Amino acid sequence: MITLDDTKTRIIAAAIEAVRQYGLEGVRIQNVSDLAGISAGAIYRHFESKDHLLVECFTYVDKQAAAVFEHLTFNPLLMLTDPMGAVKELWLPYFRFWTSHPDETVFYHRFRDSTFFPMYDKSRDITYFKTFIGMADAFRRVFPGLNKINQDLLWLHVLTSTVMYAKYVVEGALPNNQETEDTVFQLLATGLSGYLEPGRSGKPGQN
Repeated sequence: MITLDDTKTRIIAAAIEAVRQYGLEGVRIQNVSDLAGISAGAIYRHFESKDHLLVECFTYVDKQAAAVFEHLTFNPLLMLTDPMGAVKELWLPYFRFWTSHPDETVFYHRFRDSTFFPMYDKSRDITYFKTFIGMADAFRRVFPGLNKINQDLLWLHVLTSTVMYAKYVVEGALPNNQETEDTVFQLLATGLSGYLEPGRSGKPGQN
């Protein structure tokens, strides 16, 4: 979890909630000020502008999402006995993070879908996803077929689709239950299963 001073955390939480209420373009510093219960001047002491605040909000949520993988018990041997089961063990807590954080989910989806995101993404620091990246590397070592897929497109598909379906859940378009989780996972995994054939070594730790 990210450690920030109380006032800054309060402002970020208020901004994320404000974006859900007013939209990314429609939100104003005054909206954030009202929700946080502090003056607009106090917000500007922490953030140079609305754009700066929104970037900090995205980074805050992005790091929370990445932290999900820090707390998972990753069993490499399960990749050999039940590849899709291993994928689901990693994916399900990530999906549940989003469905249990409505404001963050809507904010994150809107920010990533904005014209502002591509410019921000060029300088984005994703080192806090190192645990997840390590898990993905382990899958590629065991299942060389995954290397035939464009990795950027693969993870973009998984990430954006997961957040999109979670947004449908938090907005009430989909029920928040196991059937939804199972169906969403099946939709995401359909194109993946054909690539999950072990290589010659068949061992997670070998190249």
